[in-house]
Amino acid sequence: MSCEKLSQSMKKARFLRELPLHLMLIPAVILVFIYNYIPMAGIAIAFQRFQATKGLFGSEFVGLANFRTLFSLPDTWQVIGNTIFIALFKMIGGIIAPVVFALVLNEINNKPARRIFQTMVYLPNFLSWIIISGIFIDILSPTRGIINMILGKVGIGPIFFLGDPAWFPFTMIITDIWKGFGFGSVIYLAALTSIDPSLYESAVIDGASRWRQTWHITVPGILSTIILMTVLSMANILNGGFDQIFNLYNPAVYSTGDVLDTMIYRMGIQNAQFAVSTAAGLFKSAISFVFIVTSYYLADKLAGYRIF
Repeated sequence: MSCEKLSQSMKKARFLRELPLHLMLIPAVILVFIYNYIPMAGIAIAFQRFQATKGLFGSEFVGLANFRTLFSLPDTWQVIGNTIFIALFKMIGGIIAPVVFALVLNEINNKPARRIFQTMVYLPNFLSWIIISGIFIDILSPTRGIINMILGKVGIGPIFFLGDPAWFPFTMIITDIWKGFGFGSVIYLAALTSIDPSLYESAVIDGASRWRQTWHITVPGILSTIILMTVLSMANILNGGFDQIFNLYNPAVYSTGDVLDTMIYRMGIQNAQFAVSTAAGLFKSAISFVFIVTSYYLADKLAGYRIF
């Protein structure tokens, strides 16, 4: 049998072996097509003077007029800046905090205590921002919040974390990192298990301290995973976190806390400016697509990660 026929035979055998798996994916693919791809026809609204009474096919085509309107608004560039600032620091903290926690947890030899700590930090990830927002509104209250009570004990006046434009973006960043760092550490804890234990044994024989073992063995052992997760997180550079900010912000902090997602919501849902809000959403999606493509390219080059 020639090499070509052998290759075709192997491909056919592989296809038949994987056919049940492909069939299992069909319902999910159909749902994605219905709820993700068909609604993309609404992108046309971004290029129309959309009127609900005339519908998608009866509204006047205006080209890029909605985009010109969007970028002529006085708040658009400020909102983009807010989005990048909040998303960037969430991304940085979302890498550093899980890595540090995984390294610390890896040093705990008491298994029951280790499980307790893991469970405690995983729990917030499974709570919705609706629940957590209510908790933080009470905790951070300038009059009855426990944080301001503690600050008052050391002589620091009350801070309006959710009402002061200077404090609001940092409050969003810190609370988002707190919510997700425990679950984010799972990947790094898994990467730690792949490090050869003999390396630590050799380091102990050479007299290396725990700190030097961590710095020269543990960190290099998970460095490729850190690079991969950092690169892949680039795709979220315009995702400030709608659920979190929508449930915690107010008009007093729009100057520093309003992000693209919340602006799009107000324009489209509250103010019925469907065409301009669709243009804003399309702009955000286009930029995010560029970052996604770039992040996967860098992931392949820097960490050898490929999805295809």
